Amino acid sequence: MSWSNSQKAPLQLHIIVVGCGMGGLAAAHCLAEAGHKITLLESAPEIGEVGAGIQVSPNVSRLLIRWGIGDALEKVAVRPEAIVLRRYATGERVGYTRWGEKMEEYGAPYYHIHRADYHKLLYDLAAPKMTLRLDATVVAVDPEAPSVTLKSGEVVHGDLIVGADGIKSLVQTVVIGKVNPAEPTGDAAYRAVIPADLMLADPELKPFIDTPEMTGWMAPGRHLMAYCIRAKREFNMVLLHPDDGSVESWSAEGSAEKMRKDFADFEPRVQKLLSSVQSTLKWRLMDRQPLETWVHPSGRVTLLGDACHPMLPYRAQGAAMAIEDAAVLGRLFSHIRDRSQMKPLLQAYQALRLQRTAETQASSRLNQKIFHLPDGPAQAARDASMRAAMDAELRMLEREREGKPAALEDTLEGNYNQWADRRKNEMQFGYDAEAVADRWWEEHGEKEIGRLAEKASGRL
Repeated sequence: MSWSNSQKAPLQLHIIVVGCGMGGLAAAHCLAEAGHKITLLESAPEIGEVGAGIQVSPNVSRLLIRWGIGDALEKVAVRPEAIVLRRYATGERVGYTRWGEKMEEYGAPYYHIHRADYHKLLYDLAAPKMTLRLDATVVAVDPEAPSVTLKSGEVVHGDLIVGADGIKSLVQTVVIGKVNPAEPTGDAAYRAVIPADLMLADPELKPFIDTPEMTGWMAPGRHLMAYCIRAKREFNMVLLHPDDGSVESWSAEGSAEKMRKDFADFEPRVQKLLSSVQSTLKWRLMDRQPLETWVHPSGRVTLLGDACHPMLPYRAQGAAMAIEDAAVLGRLFSHIRDRSQMKPLLQAYQALRLQRTAETQASSRLNQKIFHLPDGPAQAARDASMRAAMDAELRMLEREREGKPAALEDTLEGNYNQWADRRKNEMQFGYDAEAVADRWWEEHGEKEIGRLAEKASGRL
């Protein structure tokens, strides 16, 4: 089985991708690699990405490395050594799972990166292979033609339309035939970045830079996640709290003063960190139940990424799922020989992706509950579960230091620290989207969908 991206489809399609986010760029790259002509339409007048830190787990870094941007990723990212979970008021460590080299068990590294750096990596990868049109707002989609109408009145025709247009997706309304608004989760997020130099000058904060870890402080109804980005030059913080009137946007300014007030009961080190924040972005967290279909009945329009499965950030898999979608779509469409195969290939894409993305959405929602438990018996049980996993991890680490075999004591299945659950890790991080698509084609697709091309050409 070959993992290279060199297979070109016998039939070249003109594919219109709507949306120049990470999913749209990954789709443009993967479908262009499969031999197709790509037009990417973006409503913004210029390319730019705001936000702050984002995570690149092994299920995606393996794809990026395979696509040839591993070295560029390594230069701008940070490999976290562990995830640490703490009590909000005291900073006491209640959870600990090693990452770093241990992530290589899943065949690729785990990284932390700035969203803008990640977006640029994908943009630089896709740009030479696509026609990018900025200031090209799609206002209507004709799924039968198929074509899209731009705000200017221009109609752009293609063979296939991929809606990678985010949580407020217009293409989604066309695919499912109705408006399906995302639901507020009750949470909002402050996002802020602190220069590492400020922290290195403070003995209490310096360890957060010296030993890059993902640190989470858990509190009633709130939590804070923090980690290094940009080759340890910046420290990223995401502060989750009850939504009190934020907007659904990556770029809305929040009040740093209000943020400090909302987290005033957190430990002294957090207060020091927050005192360094000059400005913050505030972002309303939206969610949506899994859609029944991602493919229009015409078989000429499909969805990808947040347009069909928005993710809460509590499992750090939103961009990852969109990039996996793109990888599967690209591999499947590297086999197309006749237009009669389009709809079955899109249905195969949906079948391969629907359960995985739904399970990841559910895992993200579960962390929302776990992290935000009110102080009391349920919180104490959560902390005890996390401590048990931490103790097992530290015992294993001690045995390794002593040169003894460090056999796994327990799979820690169902642990409140989902990153300690080895079965969940294997499912999430060991997944190879391209291998899944290639295996499906070898075992089912060639026989089931390949025959359609033979039929259409009269050879069957």
